[in-house]
Amino acid sequence: MDPTPDDHRRRIRSFVRRPGRMTSAQQRALDELLPRYRIDESQTDLRQAFDRAAPLVIEIGFGNGDALAWMAERESERNFIGIEVHEPGVGRLLRRLADLQLDNVRVAMRDAVEVLRAQIVKASVAEVRIYFPDPWPKKRHHKRRLIQPGFIDRVSQVLQPGGLLHLATDWAPYAEWMHEVLDGRDDLENLGSPDLPRPEWRPHTHFEQRGLGKGHAIFDLVYRRRP
Repeated sequence: MDPTPDDHRRRIRSFVRRPGRMTSAQQRALDELLPRYRIDESQTDLRQAFDRAAPLVIEIGFGNGDALAWMAERESERNFIGIEVHEPGVGRLLRRLADLQLDNVRVAMRDAVEVLRAQIVKASVAEVRIYFPDPWPKKRHHKRRLIQPGFIDRVSQVLQPGGLLHLATDWAPYAEWMHEVLDGRDDLENLGSPDLPRPEWRPHTHFEQRGLGKGHAIFDLVYRRRP
């Protein structure tokens, strides 16, 4: 595994801003709804982005937002932070939140590494959920993968004792990579991966369906923060 320090790794982005087709409805949602749901970069404790105290769940890379809206509607007792940089997906999520009249979701449109570093208090998060991150399959691109030792160090720091880290991927080599990064850590306990069935709180996602269509297996990895 690449031992590059985390400070250097932060300069290697795990994502590329690919221009996507923005519909007029998505653009209107960004213009009209983003001020209501967006988290300002100056916010240093994301729990304060809500009008109530509730367990905090973070989804990193929510894509088109369908899974995040689904979870937020069914787990109304929790507050959700969605992190995503691609504007069409953010616009789609905002429309869905408004349609469902959900007020337990806030959106951070910046690099997840920076959010974790500067905007989340240690031991303040109940769960971190990362579903189908870019596997960067070519070996020369593995340094771009989000799941790296330094990144997991920070995730572990923001998780409460007993808090959960839930990963999902349809790329078997990436699942193996994730296990290499996560297994053997003193701070995280494997709750059954790689033989864990899909937890009930994770919906079927667009990327999951696409992977299944290609004949890929789906891997759910769940780890618990030890005291």
